[in-house]
Amino acid sequence: MDTQDTYKGGENFDLREMLLRGRAMRLHDKAAFFQSFIDDLVGRREMLTMRCVSSAAEREVTIIDPYTKASRKMLMFGSNNYLGLANHPYVRERARQAVREYGAGIGGPPLLNGYTVLHRELEERLAALKGAEDALIFSSGYGANVGLVTGLVNPNDIVVYDAYSHASFCDGIKMAGIESYRFTHNGVNQLLKVLEAHELTAERDVFVGVEGVYSMDGDLAPLDLLVPLCKSRGAILVVDDAHGTGVMGPTGRGTAEHFGVEGQVDVTMGTFSKTFAVTGGFVASSKPIINYLRFFARSYMFSASLPPVVLATVLAGLDVLECERDLLTTLHDNVQYAANGLRAVGFDVRPDAAIISVLVPIGMNIRAAAYEFHKRGIFLNSIEYPAVPISQQRFRISIMATHTKADIDHLVSAVGKVWAECRVENGMEINP
Repeated sequence: MDTQDTYKGGENFDLREMLLRGRAMRLHDKAAFFQSFIDDLVGRREMLTMRCVSSAAEREVTIIDPYTKASRKMLMFGSNNYLGLANHPYVRERARQAVREYGAGIGGPPLLNGYTVLHRELEERLAALKGAEDALIFSSGYGANVGLVTGLVNPNDIVVYDAYSHASFCDGIKMAGIESYRFTHNGVNQLLKVLEAHELTAERDVFVGVEGVYSMDGDLAPLDLLVPLCKSRGAILVVDDAHGTGVMGPTGRGTAEHFGVEGQVDVTMGTFSKTFAVTGGFVASSKPIINYLRFFARSYMFSASLPPVVLATVLAGLDVLECERDLLTTLHDNVQYAANGLRAVGFDVRPDAAIISVLVPIGMNIRAAAYEFHKRGIFLNSIEYPAVPISQQRFRISIMATHTKADIDHLVSAVGKVWAECRVENGMEINP
């Protein structure tokens, strides 16, 4: 390794810079260079990824502290377990029953030897949830997005997508090698101009990709505007409703229900890794489209089926969603309570869903701030550049129905104290 490419401890590198430098290195040099970067972060206690949770996923979790190696309790504000289904008694019992009846796994892909009555039941329930004719279950949300894009889009088609679309959707576009255009986040007028410039023809389709709830900001795609726009231009609307399913709408059916356009979205994608707190994904659409995907979505054809315990867990979650409406009400009450508390201490947050983003001022060390939260027993997600622009680094707060008002008060207090200790203005630290 050249001397100029040796990492010097204390350098304020970000992951993008590490990636760019690594591209000029051989594999072992690149890996060693990155390891020295990680080791330095650990030494400065600015490495909080992969914290080991040793308890059930709940509002409070037990983690093994990466520095002291001791077990400690933390309030969980970094989980997408929005309704608390991960540890719900009914869900746990249904999972136990599934293991007793079906065993641990399937042992093959669904088209050959991995399709059970639980698969079919869940697909029917998901289709009904989304107001669609049929649904298809994938082994991951990533696989669902990649599969629907590579499976449905022809080489001469066009995909137009929101600038904040998830990496899995963007990867699907790359894998398909198709013509694509990105429009400004929620820029309906810009989307219209792109659609006008690429009129639908008999030889190609135009797909429009958006998210019901955007994971980084927690804001919504204006489906009440997008649905009629796409229909008027003959475009096929694809909505990733990963963070909207189980959260949005009067009954938690998703963002389309929230905007009153149920049954009018051409293709809906969702996941089981948010509200349902397990793993997997699905696509809901017309029966012909779903049947087509069964044979032409490679991430479906060549992936093993989800285990019965996962299917039973999601089915149980759907039961809870239908029967315990108060969970959804409590979730939204908690979101508003948290937002009011944060606004009271100076943060302009107005969440639409269960995600609250608190932007970090430029110059503030987000890694140091993350450790301050950790010390205060608050488990948060810190979102660094290059996952977001440098001016958009933030802490992403995920609210759950199971959080208490005292939990949220503790969160708000911690945010205020961490900002007082870690914020930087004109190069001078502001002390509390």
